[in-house]
Amino acid sequence: MRIEDALRLAEEAELDLVEVAPTARPPVCRLMDFGKFKYETAQKEREARRNQAHTVIKEMKLRPKIDPHDYLTKRGHVVRFLTAGDKVKVTIMFRGREQSRPELGFKLLQRLAEDVIDLGHVETPARQDGRNMTMVMAPNRDVKEQAARLKASGKDTTDHDAPARDSELDTAAPAAEPLSTTSAAAEATPSAAEETTQATEAPTTEQATPADITSS
Repeated sequence: MRIEDALRLAEEAELDLVEVAPTARPPVCRLMDFGKFKYETAQKEREARRNQAHTVIKEMKLRPKIDPHDYLTKRGHVVRFLTAGDKVKVTIMFRGREQSRPELGFKLLQRLAEDVIDLGHVETPARQDGRNMTMVMAPNRDVKEQAARLKASGKDTTDHDAPARDSELDTAAPAAEPLSTTSAAAEATPSAAEETTQATEAPTTEQATPADITSS
C-alpha cells in the first residue's frame, strides 16, 4: 500500500499511522492510538518492575585463623542475612604466609556452609581469587518465600533483641546512691577536722601560766 493511502485511512479512522517494523522490506505500519499505546506500555513496564524480585548480596569477611567467638558472631550475621532472604558473599582474606595454606580457608567456608545448611545453600563454590577466597550462599526456597511474605506484609525481619537489651541496660544504669554517699562522706570530713582542732585546743586551756605560779 502506498503511504498516501495509509495516511488517508488513518485520518478517516482518526488514528495514528505508526511504523512498527522499520527494518522489514517493505516496512510494516499499524493504525493505532499512539497516546493510548504509550500509556499501556508504561503501565506494563511499571507492573513488571513492581513484581521484579530485588536481589541483595551481603558480604561477610573472615580470616583463616579467626577466633571462635568472632566466628560465632560472623555466623550470626550470615544467619540474619539468609533469614531476610538475601544472598551472602563470604570472603576469606589471606595475609603473608597464610596464602600458602588455602586449605584453611576452604575448611572454614565448608564449616560455615554446614552450620547454616537449614537456611541456605552454596550457590557459587569456594574459589581462590588472588589473596582472597570467595563463596556465595543463597537462601533456601522456603526461607526466601517466608521472607518475601514478611516483607509484603510490612513486617521487619531484622533482629529486635539488641534494642531490648539496650533498654534493659539503660533501666539498670541509674545509680544515684553512691553519689549521695560520697557527698555525705565529704560533709563528714569537716566535722572530723573540727574535732581534731578541739582536741588540740583542750590541753592549752589546762596548762598553767607563769603568773599563776608566782601568785601561788
